[in-house]
Amino acid sequence: MTTSVLVPSSLTREAEDKREATRKLGYVARAATVFRADRLTIVPDPDGERKLDGGFVETVLRYAATPPYLRKEVWGTRDELEYVGVLPPLHVTPRTGSGSDDSGSLRQGLVTEVGSDGRVRVNCGMQHPISLAVPSDMEVSEGERVAVRIYSRRPVRAKLVDEPLPGFAVDRADLDEALSRADAGVRIAASRHGVELTTDRLGQLVEAIHGEDDGAGDLTVAFGAPERGLPAIMGIDPDDVGPTDVEDVVTGSESDTTRFDLWLNTIPDQGSEVVRTEEAMFATLACLSLTE
Repeated sequence: MTTSVLVPSSLTREAEDKREATRKLGYVARAATVFRADRLTIVPDPDGERKLDGGFVETVLRYAATPPYLRKEVWGTRDELEYVGVLPPLHVTPRTGSGSDDSGSLRQGLVTEVGSDGRVRVNCGMQHPISLAVPSDMEVSEGERVAVRIYSRRPVRAKLVDEPLPGFAVDRADLDEALSRADAGVRIAASRHGVELTTDRLGQLVEAIHGEDDGAGDLTVAFGAPERGLPAIMGIDPDDVGPTDVEDVVTGSESDTTRFDLWLNTIPDQGSEVVRTEEAMFATLACLSLTE
């Protein structure tokens, strides 16, 4: 099961300065972490960008997704990271396997040295980089991030594993590309112009997301920017969004207009004229992460 979250490059357009923009991105990263998003994709919105463009957004989100013990080595000093001290800690929950072959905590590591004996040195947050054997079916290079499963710290017992890294990945992609991925699953546009979420509709939607078909459980949720929702970003009239019927998701109907399976309003009685992107992420992902 894969959960992808799409946010626009104009995400920080209302921020007064770099410090406030950094703080906002920190809450976006928190939402992605809390609800176990696998991928955070930045969708280009050049018409909505202001002083801080998509490059800034991508850099700060990538930094936030990097474990604290690797940040200095990976990022060094960059202008975009001037105020990263205001980022809230993510505290990514270690994933622990249940079987005898994969028990132990999974951590992200950075390859600092590649030896000629089939071993590498990896910085994975221990007191010192550790030497690990490279499995025969893996190829790694210096500077690459890898997954390390740690069984014991004293004495150190760990191995490289070919598994997804803990936390979420950050990338950039056009909207069409992001919505056409093999693991896109149910594609939802979070918008005040969508159908209002109710308890009945939520039950139907959860059933559709976690159905029995191949790829069941995969989910892609897209969000807009402050004062610039998804219709504006996509260049369509708000009255033309669709589908807005949960039945279309349940029956697997295709949309030939906006490329989403459903436009959904998860805050139907909002008390503020503008719901910030990070607020919409918490409200929407909290609902959609529920299971039957």
